[in-house]
Amino acid sequence: MLLLNVTLENFGAYKDMQSLDLTTRPGRPIILIGGLNGCGKTTLLDAIQLALYGARARTSGRGNRSYDDYLRDSVNRQASPKYARVIVEFSTTVQGQERHYKVVRSWEVKGKSVREFLNVLINGELDLVVSEQWADHVEEILPLEASSLFFFDGEKIESLANPDRAASVIASAVQSLLGLNSVERLRNDLLAVQRRQKISKEDQEALEKIHQVEDQIRQSEGICDELAQRVASETSALEAAQRRLATIDQAFAKEGGDLYARRVELETERSQVASQLKSINETLANTLAAGPLPLLLLAPQLSAVRDQVEKERRAAETAQVINVLSERDRELLALLKKSVPADSLFVAEKHLAADRERRASIAIEIRQVLNFPAESLPQLMSIEENLRQEGIRAHEFIKQAELHQERLNVLERQLAGVPHHDAIAALLVERDAQRDVVARLGFGLDKLKGELEAARRRRDQLVLDRERAYKGRATKLAQAEDAERIVGYADKVRATMEKFGTALLQRHISKLEVAVLQSFQHLMRKTALIRDLRIDTEKFTLTLVGPDDQALDPSRLSAGERQLLAVSLLWGLAKVAGNRLPTVIDTPLGRLDSRHREHLVDRYFPHASHQVLLLSTDEEIDEHLLSKLKRSITHTYTLVHDDKAFTTSVEPGYWWTGGTTHVA
Repeated sequence: MLLLNVTLENFGAYKDMQSLDLTTRPGRPIILIGGLNGCGKTTLLDAIQLALYGARARTSGRGNRSYDDYLRDSVNRQASPKYARVIVEFSTTVQGQERHYKVVRSWEVKGKSVREFLNVLINGELDLVVSEQWADHVEEILPLEASSLFFFDGEKIESLANPDRAASVIASAVQSLLGLNSVERLRNDLLAVQRRQKISKEDQEALEKIHQVEDQIRQSEGICDELAQRVASETSALEAAQRRLATIDQAFAKEGGDLYARRVELETERSQVASQLKSINETLANTLAAGPLPLLLLAPQLSAVRDQVEKERRAAETAQVINVLSERDRELLALLKKSVPADSLFVAEKHLAADRERRASIAIEIRQVLNFPAESLPQLMSIEENLRQEGIRAHEFIKQAELHQERLNVLERQLAGVPHHDAIAALLVERDAQRDVVARLGFGLDKLKGELEAARRRRDQLVLDRERAYKGRATKLAQAEDAERIVGYADKVRATMEKFGTALLQRHISKLEVAVLQSFQHLMRKTALIRDLRIDTEKFTLTLVGPDDQALDPSRLSAGERQLLAVSLLWGLAKVAGNRLPTVIDTPLGRLDSRHREHLVDRYFPHASHQVLLLSTDEEIDEHLLSKLKRSITHTYTLVHDDKAFTTSVEPGYWWTGGTTHVA
């Protein structure tokens, strides 16, 4: 497909007839259209889509208005009579032959009514059949779902910069551009074949029920689409509110807000710790110090007294034993005198005498100083044990007192750092208000997600009901042999087509992964940032893989890099689709730095398609970038806006081309 000409007559800011020649020359695929903000660049893009798709066109300025209201408001306010027209001429190849299409969509406003007219000329001749069935015919040339991949603006690129949001675009492109919708249509056509079997009277009710379920499915899909858009919008709002709350929390913490929030807790703990410390000190002073504990100061003296009492006790026992031993020794010697020789008796008597003298010397060496009774020794040992226990108890209390005092000091320092209420009052109010906003948005988003999930379950259930109804009806229709054969073969073919669709999807996804990765690496200046990317064949979500073979969080990419990823996604889809379709880009360089802009100018625009329409401001494609693009440009135009008349006209040339439409 090659756009040849676009004409706008009294459409939006374009008064009277304004026309742009869009033909290209070999090696020069770019048509550069310049205009300041508000001059009508997006209106030009809307005109192309409106001419092709009519009420189904996804124009930027329609919003929630009805199609008639949109057409009425699109007529230039100075037009008289109220009549507008958009014309798109293009060529495409059909069955090996080139066809020239001229699509003329016009409308007039009379009072409250709006009348629209559509004429389609093929090779210069009006084709009434194609004009009547244009909505279906254009889907064979450029499906509406795929048009957003070739007609897009900076806002579209920004919305795709988040890989999570790109899932719906990938799914739509795979279905419409890569042939999977054809597989699904074949499966549905097979269902239609089953439905067209001979209908008995009793089967009429089943058919009506199927029609009712199909109507309910269409309504349910509309509800799901609307809820999905609302969920996406509310998610963006919640993310913005959460980022704002995080900023406020950081400022609040920086001003000592966390300590302020814990002030009552800290004061309560300080009071408790001080009370416990006081109780411990009172116990030490009034209980332990008032008991036997002070005697620990005399521990060495008490130990010496105990030792002296023990020695005096042993000396007294030794004195008593000497008398007993003397009597025993006399009896023993008298007994031995009768039975042992005299010399042996002398040795024994000498030994016994030496033993008594040794024992007597011990008793004499220990002086009787204290003369404590024998039962005093256990009492002294009991006193020492009691003092030891009291010492252990006192040590534990002292350790507790030290720990409490350390904690008390920490609490005092923290309380000293608590800011005054006036210093953070404004932050407190702002933080509480923002928390309310986040909570409200979160509640609303959860509610919307619940509604969306319920709507999807309802839709899925209706699809299951339709499948069961089809199967039940097909079974009834298969009473005759031919009907049974048709239904059986249709089921087999549908199953085969389902397997084929799955295999085709996997094949296209693999190609798409390679194409998007190559496009991204071609556009990026950090070639080692992304090593691989993967696309889930069920959810169509995009996962980036870093040089360490780990999933890479998209937040690590800069805003410009995410936009290049979005451009790479669109470019890769166009490559894999293989369709020769023009690419129309509105405000293509909005948030990119100079290096990324040059990469797009050098590596993308001249190669994006066989025909590329660039709608740019003077700050996007400036004189420097224009010099890089010149060798790829066929025509240049400038949209000039009259601020007094509020109208826009198309002038040949770009800001730095000297007023000529052709670029040398």
